[in-house]
Amino acid sequence: MLIRYSTDEKGRPVEKAVIYTKKEHNISLSCIDSDAIFIIDCLKKNGFEAYIVGGAVRDLIVGRTPKDFDIVTDATPSRIKKIFRNSRIIGKRFRLVHVFFGQKIFEVSTFRSTCDGSVGNAFGTIDEDVMRRDFTLNALYYDPLKEQVIDYVGGVNDIKKGVITPVIPLERIFIEDPVRMLRAVKYSVTTGCKLPRKLKKKICNSAPLLSPVSPSRLTEELLKIINSSRSNEIVSRALDTDLYVYLQPAATNLMLENKKFAADYLSSLKELDEFVKNNHDARLGEKLFFILKDFVKTLTDWKLEAESQSPAAELYKRTWTICRNFILPINPQRTELDYAVRKILLSLGIKVKPKKTRKLYPAEKE
Repeated sequence: MLIRYSTDEKGRPVEKAVIYTKKEHNISLSCIDSDAIFIIDCLKKNGFEAYIVGGAVRDLIVGRTPKDFDIVTDATPSRIKKIFRNSRIIGKRFRLVHVFFGQKIFEVSTFRSTCDGSVGNAFGTIDEDVMRRDFTLNALYYDPLKEQVIDYVGGVNDIKKGVITPVIPLERIFIEDPVRMLRAVKYSVTTGCKLPRKLKKKICNSAPLLSPVSPSRLTEELLKIINSSRSNEIVSRALDTDLYVYLQPAATNLMLENKKFAADYLSSLKELDEFVKNNHDARLGEKLFFILKDFVKTLTDWKLEAESQSPAAELYKRTWTICRNFILPINPQRTELDYAVRKILLSLGIKVKPKKTRKLYPAEKE
């Protein structure tokens, strides 16, 4: 184990980070996308620092193959763009770069400063960037060329102990970004790490902070849950911490009022998880089917509707509108909600015609 030092105001050495070597972290390079290594190699050859960061490092340490490899560097977006022709700069307030290799996209961001707290948009150093990370298990930096993990905040030990620890002080972490509460709950399920009592209590007390969060951000978080193959557990824990009402208020209220609906809804999430495990590239509409089907069943006597031969087009139009309102504030693509509603009606014996489309939309990715 190595130590990274800096100096204090008087020029004395100060321990800043622990550096874990290959024998200590046991990360295999075979688990790392070769294009991610190529990006880091190019940045380093151009004189910049570069690391794999965040959830990918966490997954590598526990022996899982990451879905995505995010990269962080001290190069500015404009400089990254010059190095990689197969890239584009995105973002308005804080710019970062997407580097493309065929269908793969690698997100490359510049170290962020703490001059404006944990949500500012100024560029900074790695020492500052680490203090912008939400939890210690996501605040690890991996250099695949040196095969070293750099740990400023005790993240490796927290992963080994199975505990979620905030990097940002509790009095600020959720005020500055309420979505971190949803991430904490998600990580507690997907990593098997525990939410300490103090952290869980803070989440429950801070849940109303999610109320003003934009529908687009809430949609992004729900899509991550839907695609996680652990939605049943995550939603159950989000209900337990009073968070799910801000993602799906209508569904939450109905679950509180109707125990049978609650049981059916959570059971359907188990079906969704199995479906996601076996259908990685399924379109979003296929997944929304599991989210909406139990609600649609409560709307009317569908057997009677089928026998009465009510106009299918009218039933579809009315059901679509009700489902659109039910799923708010989440805002899925219209074509995907359309697909889900039509599939549900067909499963209930309503002979609604499938909508003609020239292409299928791929699943939303985390």
